[in-house]
Amino acid sequence: MERLEILGLPLDPVDMEGALARIGDFLKEEGTHQVVTLNPEMAVRAQKEEALRRAILEAELVTPDGIGILWAAKKLLGLDLKERVTGVDLTLALLRRFPRIRVYLLGGKPGVAERAAAEARRLGAEVVGFHHGYFQEEEGVVEEIRQKAPDLLLVGMGERQEVFIHRHKPHLGAKVAMGVGGTLDVLAGEAKRPPAWAQRLGLEWLLRVGLDPKRWKRAPRLFRFAYLVLREKR
Repeated sequence: MERLEILGLPLDPVDMEGALARIGDFLKEEGTHQVVTLNPEMAVRAQKEEALRRAILEAELVTPDGIGILWAAKKLLGLDLKERVTGVDLTLALLRRFPRIRVYLLGGKPGVAERAAAEARRLGAEVVGFHHGYFQEEEGVVEEIRQKAPDLLLVGMGERQEVFIHRHKPHLGAKVAMGVGGTLDVLAGEAKRPPAWAQRLGLEWLLRVGLDPKRWKRAPRLFRFAYLVLREKR
């Protein structure tokens, strides 16, 4: 299917298999391809943050991450997308689909990326490097990634990650660069995913927000997303 548009942002209506196929093609091509897993909170931020909006607009693949995105596609475009393609699910699927894929992990607190790297190796990846996300000087980190030239760069730096990838895209030397949020914490054993039933129903975000007081201040963005979609529908 052709690329869709939701709240002025692009969305590729792919399921997991479709996303894996697209990334498989990227791995055969020159240059760095940015993958964005779009969720409602990111969509709301992009309405005011120009750098984030530009990163999403110029990404080579934008997947539906979040039950709210599926709802918006149905509400605005009348399309029933098959499934969410989240950062953590896509990461795990990539490690399974492409054995020995060369991976660099960037993000998390000191020690998290190292432990995540050990788990990625256990899952079959060839880890070429890792670095925590608490750094100020970006050029040195970018140069290290460029020298390692990974197939897959996983960036878990929260709200910074998409803009970081987009800003340094010409110099990263990676075939695919993807913002993965808390995926490194999951790989490292720092965080556990919600129960399978919550994942099936697309309620991971609700449990995360409800159980983590640090996330409560971000909850209004979810309501803002619903408001923007309903307003556009009218």
